[in-house]
Amino acid sequence: MPEGTAIYVVQRGDTVDSIAEGYGVSVETIIRNNQIVYPYELALGQALFIDLGTRQPYRSLRSTGYAYPYINETVLADTLPYLSELAIFSYGFTTAGELLPPALPDDWMIAMALQNGTAPILTLTPLDEQGRFSNYLIHNVVQNQEAVNLLIDNLLTVMTEKGYQGVDIDFEYILAEDRDAFTDFVWQVAERMRANGYHTSVALAPKTSADQKGVLYEGKDYRALGEAADHVLLMTYEWGYTYGPPMAVAPLNQVRRVVEYAVTEIPPQKIDLGIPNYGYDWPLPFVRGETMATSIGNIQAVRIAIEQDAPIQFADVAQSPFFTYLQAGNNAPQSGGGGNIIAVPEDIAVVEHEVWFEDVRSLQGKFDLIREFELGGCGYWQIMRWFAANWELLYKNFFIEK
Repeated sequence: MPEGTAIYVVQRGDTVDSIAEGYGVSVETIIRNNQIVYPYELALGQALFIDLGTRQPYRSLRSTGYAYPYINETVLADTLPYLSELAIFSYGFTTAGELLPPALPDDWMIAMALQNGTAPILTLTPLDEQGRFSNYLIHNVVQNQEAVNLLIDNLLTVMTEKGYQGVDIDFEYILAEDRDAFTDFVWQVAERMRANGYHTSVALAPKTSADQKGVLYEGKDYRALGEAADHVLLMTYEWGYTYGPPMAVAPLNQVRRVVEYAVTEIPPQKIDLGIPNYGYDWPLPFVRGETMATSIGNIQAVRIAIEQDAPIQFADVAQSPFFTYLQAGNNAPQSGGGGNIIAVPEDIAVVEHEVWFEDVRSLQGKFDLIREFELGGCGYWQIMRWFAANWELLYKNFFIEK
């Protein structure tokens, strides 16, 4: 743990007042940093961030947050002091290389970022009309030099006009046959950007070996892309995802495997560790192709645990918090944490849920990994929800590069 910080796990009988008294800190500070709402209930097993006042950060860190233009203005204003870069999601493009702007205006976000000394970054994605990553779009651009030239020209025009300071290339599901062409595309973008005073980053699927199979992995050459770009983002999340079985979104054991491979291909100072700012709530039993998890915020997850009287547990290997609860349909009375159903009519279905999310324990594990491997930064997908404890913990661990 960084100096001046403690993490306290709530025990039975604890109150905010008793915890504050035990650490000699104010109740108000604990409430604010952990976003505890009146009447200030706590979940058994909940991890609280305790600010003890002193601070001695480890070193400087590049910190990037991804955000859509519909982000709440207050959330963005509160988050920007903790960010080196604000990656605005996103610009698209056509097969001819024409640039497509976000659905909503981005100028206000650029202005706020610049006011806070945070670099606004143009995120470039190959999304189709349904909002899905399209390898058809990727193929038709990276294999066409005329389209590549026009796309880069258009990027530079928009960046100059709007005040962007860099471009982030987030291409996913690249065909294996387009691997080298994509690498060459990144090289061309990066060289043109550097020549004009901008920098380039690229998002990488979480590979654990050079020859890893799968549509997410085969089109990404870690070593070559690491050489081309100024820095890269390891998308070390989505092990637990909307259509998959219940599990941690970013289990630390799996994240470590990706980092261990990445540093053999890319200089550590060029690597940013991806961190999820969300969790998932799965209805059970899980049936592949049918079950769909609901994305929730980390504070929302704790609120669910409190409302359902569900004790929060912590997985030692994954280093992630989780809990289960029972929920009756049609707004019927719900179960307690011990699994005892309270007066539920026989014709009302009761559904078990499993929730995985992030807390200060899982986040500190990721910050420790950044320290261990001397990585250059971290990148949050995404910052649409305010999670105060995360940013306070980051502030205690590192100086944020500006």
